[in-house]
Amino acid sequence: MSAPMLETERLVLSGQTVDDFHESVQLWADPNVTRFIGGRPFREDESWIRLIRNAGHWAMLGFGMWVIRERETGTYVGEIGFHDMHRQIEPRFDGVPEAGWVLSPTAHGKGFASEALQAVLAWSDGYLAAPRTVCIISPDNAPSLRVAAKAGYTELAQTIYNESPTVILERFKPL
Repeated sequence: MSAPMLETERLVLSGQTVDDFHESVQLWADPNVTRFIGGRPFREDESWIRLIRNAGHWAMLGFGMWVIRERETGTYVGEIGFHDMHRQIEPRFDGVPEAGWVLSPTAHGKGFASEALQAVLAWSDGYLAAPRTVCIISPDNAPSLRVAAKAGYTELAQTIYNESPTVILERFKPL
């Protein structure tokens, strides 16, 4: 399966391709982007592995990540979607789609994350059999916590992941 195209009023979400690699490298090399995700900029080879892993999610699990672009300009805004990372975290949530989003600092504060997440969750509610999704966020990442809350995610647990405080949130599919 490949990623379906999703469209919102201001955004187009599409499956990642090799053509997105250089924009993805720039995104993940920005310390403002990775401050709450790993705590350091990603090397080019790490961004390549991420891109290939994301494509593999679609092929093997039927869900994955999308590239977010502004509808009017085609500008690369970020990435959003689901993955299953088999994280060594407590409580475990293997097999549950884990939502994640990352936006370029130039896109912060414009409501793009909420808009894109609404589209992704509407897709997952209609196409994924999973009754819930989860996400993990640093407790210091107030903007992402607000995006998650607006989308219906509630706190499941506070834990430590990779030696950092982490909040696990969950959202149940509407009945």
